[in-house]
Formats: sequence, C-alpha cells, structure tokens
Amino acid sequence: MTTNLDDARLVGQWPAAGGARDPERVAIVFDGRAITYRELEDRSTRLALALRARGLAPGARVATVTENHPEHVVLLFACAKAGLILAPLNWRLAPEELRHQVELFDPALLVVSATQWSRVARDPSITATPMLHLESLGELEATNDSSELAPVHEDDPLLLIATSGTTGTPKGALLTHANCYWTNRSLEAAVPMSAADVVLQVLPQYHVGGWNVQPLLGWWRGATVVLESAFDERRILHAIEDQRVTTMMGVPTTYLMLAQHPDFDDADLTSLRTIIVGGAAMAYTLVERWRAKGVAVVQGYGLTEAAPNVCCLADDEATCRPGSVGQPYRYVEAAIRDVHYRAIEGAGRGELWVRGPNVFAGYWRNEAATAAVKVDGWLDTGDVAERDCDGYYRIVGRTKEMFVSGGENVFPVEVERVLTAFPDVAEAAVVGVSDPTWGETGAAFVVARRGTSVDVDELVAHCRTYLAAFKIPRTIEVVDQLPQTHIGKVNKAALRLRAGGGC
Repeated sequence: MTTNLDDARLVGQWPAAGGARDPERVAIVFDGRAITYRELEDRSTRLALALRARGLAPGARVATVTENHPEHVVLLFACAKAGLILAPLNWRLAPEELRHQVELFDPALLVVSATQWSRVARDPSITATPMLHLESLGELEATNDSSELAPVHEDDPLLLIATSGTTGTPKGALLTHANCYWTNRSLEAAVPMSAADVVLQVLPQYHVGGWNVQPLLGWWRGATVVLESAFDERRILHAIEDQRVTTMMGVPTTYLMLAQHPDFDDADLTSLRTIIVGGAAMAYTLVERWRAKGVAVVQGYGLTEAAPNVCCLADDEATCRPGSVGQPYRYVEAAIRDVHYRAIEGAGRGELWVRGPNVFAGYWRNEAATAAVKVDGWLDTGDVAERDCDGYYRIVGRTKEMFVSGGENVFPVEVERVLTAFPDVAEAAVVGVSDPTWGETGAAFVVARRGTSVDVDELVAHCRTYLAAFKIPRTIEVVDQLPQTHIGKVNKAALRLRAGGGC
C-alpha cells in the first residue's frame, strides 16, 4: 500500500507513513522482542486480506480480550485497512460483564490471548462467537489471498470502546478514522512527536488512551513504542532507563506508584522529557516530585466520547494554575452552559460541552443515548467545569457525582483538591452519603504520603481554612490505598458502599 496526503486520515496508512524514511526502524518493543515498521506494515496488510477472506465485511466487529501485546497492534492496523471495527474488551471484567459486552457488540470474531483463553472459553454464550488465539494471527496472515481490499473512508468506524460504566451500564463509543486523526493532530500540536521518540505504553489497550494518547501518534510519526503488558513499578522504572524512554502517558495513580517506589529516587530518568497525565487531577505535590527529576508534566482532560483529548495544560503553566486542566486542544471547541443549556460567556461555572472533529460518531446501537449527549454537533460531557477570565478550565466534578448537603451543591473534586494540598496526604477521594439532618454529607478517604501519617484533626482544620462548612467531609478515614477501576481511576462506587451511602 502506498501513502499519500489523501490517505493521512486513514489510520491503516500510518505504519507505512511511520516507516517511510526507514522501514527497518523499530516500531514496537515488547518483552525483549522488536518489530520493525516494515514488519508492521506487511503483517497488518496480510492480516487485513486474511480477515476479508474469512468473510468479514467492512463494518464487522473484531472483539479482543488481551493484555497489551504487539499482535494486538497488528490486528488494529489490519482492521483499519480492511474497514473493520476493533472492539477491545476489558480482560479484567467479571464473566457476566464480559458476556454483556460480547452480546452488545455482536462481533464476527473474538480474538483472545493465551493467558485469557481458558477463562473466556468456559462461557458457552461467548464461545458461540468464532474465536482465535491472538498468538496464532501470524498463521492467519500466511493465508494466500490476492483479493483487493475495499476502499476505506475517513468517516468509517474503527474503534468501539466500552465506556467505564462507573455511572451506569457500559455503552460502546464508536470512534472513526477521522476522530483518531484529528485527536492525534491536536495532541501533536501540544506535545510534538518525532521518529526520535521512544514512547512507553502502560495504559491498557482496551482504553481509548491505550491507542489515541501517544501510541498511534508514535506509529504515525515513526517513533518506537515500548509496550508493557502489566503495571509493575520496578519494571517500568528500569524500562525507562534501559529503553531510553522519552515520553509516556498515565493517570495520577501511575505516577504516584512510580514515585513511591524505593527505586524512584535513584532511577535514571534523564531520557524522559515529558509525561502526560489524564483521567483525574494530579496533586501539585506529585507534579513537583516529577519535575524535580527534570521531567515536564503535561496535564489534561478528556473522555472516551471525545477520542479522548479535550483540554491541555502545559508544564510551564502548572505553577500559576494549579488544579487547572488548561485550554482546549487545537481543533476542539469548549463551552460552559447553565442548567437551561444557555451558553455562559466569559468566566463562569456550568456544564462542559465540547465540539470538534474528534467527537465520536455515537453509541453503538443506542440512538437514544447518543441523542442525549450529542446536540447540534456538541457533546455534553456530563462534567461541571469552571472557566476563568483567561479561558482556562478547571473540572469541578461530574454532575452525577455531585451531592446536595443542606440544599448546597458539593462537587467532590473541589474537596479532594483541598485534601491533597495537605502535606501528609498523597491521595484523596470524596463521596456523598445519606445523612438524616443534611440529606447528604461527604465521606472522605485519604492515603498518607509514604513515611508520614495523617492527623485527622489537623486535616479537618486545614479544610476549614479553604472550604465552606457544608463542603467539609463529615467523616475522614485514612486507608492504605484507594480502590481503583480497571484503568486506575478511583472506584467511587466501591467507596460509597464502604461508606454505607446510597447516593
């Protein structure tokens, strides 16, 4: 396949573009194994032809259950070339959850890694779908087929990503080639990428960030992507040293766990130019911990339905704007609207809406849910944000996480920001729980910084300085760690159960 300017918005062309100058450059490093751009291009093309020869027509779904793996990358680009839709499923799901997603996405083929095969194969309702071993895709690539691939268009769907489901039943967000193209164009404008970069990929490939926050851009621009199949702090710190990693992306928990590891202080991070943070706000003390190692910290905000990039805060802006997620990426518009959906001009607080070519096509086979969040080209994020007079945004919280205490709205993110500003607190999470007097009050869970302990009375006094009385948590519990969802976000549902709340 050849690459030209007209093909740039088609993700299937990116391996050829990345290897145009040097096809023998390493595209993927995984567990001591290297795959060149020539191999990635040739293998993905052969696999695309083989999948079409098996009868998979454009638009068919190929679901996967696998950890991060180079064969998964080959499959993604094969789907892109053949007009198929890759639906990466969360391998950490319980059997019932996995069964629900397979039924929802109705794949023509289910590709499963060797480590997940026995668990998946035990469910007859799942195995009714044709299954293949991920590791056997190389044999399928050898299928001799001389047919031509059907044309692929930029508005054709490519990725079907299950939303996190922390606020309800998971849905499938459908992302097109154009969505991926534009979100990577915007990312590159903020955090440039070149063939000289070495990207460390630790986010799972069932998450949109596992593709669209650095890895796909890396392969488009000829960089080397180091894949890690699991999160192991010591292994990752040594991978940064050994592979001379220049950039990586993670959630705040990723960087907190790395910073707390005994090897962190002595780790050679001189090659690491930039880390990107998403998924939640990062405590300023943690930002400074990484900066002290000479690493620039780029923070941001996004969501699956925006593929995912929305806002970005440059490293040099973090000091004067702590807690901010920055301004919209290039090609992305943002607006603040009140409860009547009217736009708020200038500084203000309201629900955050975004618009741009990165906004998803819609939810898979769910027109009602799509219509509820997409209005006249705008996406209702469901998040409440503040915009200052300079046009910088701060995420206050999710509308569905907000609770009402004595008639006053409380957004947990505001309270968590104050809690993590306390010197001895490394992490904090706040949830609303039922209260017979106030209707709802806050329950806070905090994790102490390594080598310290949290004096709850002093922490409450700290909160009184920075928070209105109705925002101060009624209870504060010091815990060893916060429960996490599958991508490292705090599991608020689990904390609500622990606190005995029902909101």
